[in-house]
Amino acid sequence: MLREELIFVGTCDIAGLVRGKGFPAAELPARRKTGIGWTHSNLMQTCFGPILDTPFGTGGDLMIVPDPSAEVHVDFRDDTPAEHFFLGDIREPDGTPWVCCVREFLRRSIVALKAASGLQLLAAFEHEFVYTGVEDLPGHAYSLGAFRRQGVFGEMLMAAIRAASAKPDSFLAEYGPRQYEMTVSPVLALIAADQGVIAREMARGAAFRLGHRAVFSPMPVADGAGAGVHIHFSLQDEAGAPVTFDADAPYNLSPAATHFAAGLLHHMPAICAITAPSPVSYLRLTPNRWAPTEADIKMQDRSAALRVCPVFATYDEQARAAQFNLEFRVCDAAASPYMALGAMIFAGADGIARKLELPKTAPPLPHSLGEALDVMDASDRVKEWFGPIFFEAYLRHKRSEVAYVADLDPQALCARYADVY
Repeated sequence: MLREELIFVGTCDIAGLVRGKGFPAAELPARRKTGIGWTHSNLMQTCFGPILDTPFGTGGDLMIVPDPSAEVHVDFRDDTPAEHFFLGDIREPDGTPWVCCVREFLRRSIVALKAASGLQLLAAFEHEFVYTGVEDLPGHAYSLGAFRRQGVFGEMLMAAIRAASAKPDSFLAEYGPRQYEMTVSPVLALIAADQGVIAREMARGAAFRLGHRAVFSPMPVADGAGAGVHIHFSLQDEAGAPVTFDADAPYNLSPAATHFAAGLLHHMPAICAITAPSPVSYLRLTPNRWAPTEADIKMQDRSAALRVCPVFATYDEQARAAQFNLEFRVCDAAASPYMALGAMIFAGADGIARKLELPKTAPPLPHSLGEALDVMDASDRVKEWFGPIFFEAYLRHKRSEVAYVADLDPQALCARYADVY
């Protein structure tokens, strides 16, 4: 069979989907500089495909330029083409970053954190998803049986993640029907977001080669278990030393970590529109689903929006400080990892800059995406983080999505998003 290798370059856009273009591998040296052509209104593609609203019209040219540090080349050693793609940055024709580039949004948050504190953030994405290649049997949450029935999928997934230069941490059968979870080890923020995207795509790639799907919808079915994306994070200084843990402080949080957490909680109702950015997301954020409903912080409690994770007492103090982390639980796979992590860091950096303290009460989280967008629209801070062009585009994109599915009942809504994610 006559074939020529193709490479894909793309970005995980504000719909949480990787979009871009392919080109012959022989052109890679040139494409490293020129990228592939893109246009402004491509940002406005909803997760369902159509552009329902756009401030950009049909004009304008951009480029998605591949980042050499975000290259994936994974050969599954079957008859299918290798997964060969780059994640990249959206740039203007003169090479400057486009104001609506999601990776640039995250980069700007990293700069804001450094300016506020001199610190950097380590993060790791924990993904829950449904694997369609197993039979749904009752009573098998976390069981060896459910782990066994997925066959070679888990091994393929872990091998693919490692081949993509990430470090797999765990794979397990989760609580929901046919639900599994994967995690990778923590790395610095931009790499962590890249790896969050890559891990999802490796799960989809492995499932595809087995004739099945990995479904990352926040609510695969209306009366079932939700699927979240939990973001573990900690702070460190420029030398890489951990600075999150303080054994004698409330929640074991250092002053910087306390202010960071306070900023997250303060802005959480607004940034829900970024971290839980689909109408179906809010079917998950309801009572009795092991999901947050308030902007709260708790020690070792999986109902919390911000969970302080445990560290084994057998560790010495230095090891405890290195392992200690918090878990942000108001996120799902409808969000671009770049946008979700960027919003978190901006919020935390603001908490540090303003020396915010942990709140004594926990306000409720928004009950719908529409409500979350209204809260976000009222936040001057969030507007500053985005900038006026990106902020308007994001609001119009998400409000058009809300209107598009407004007439669907919960079952139909979940089915539509399961088809997409």
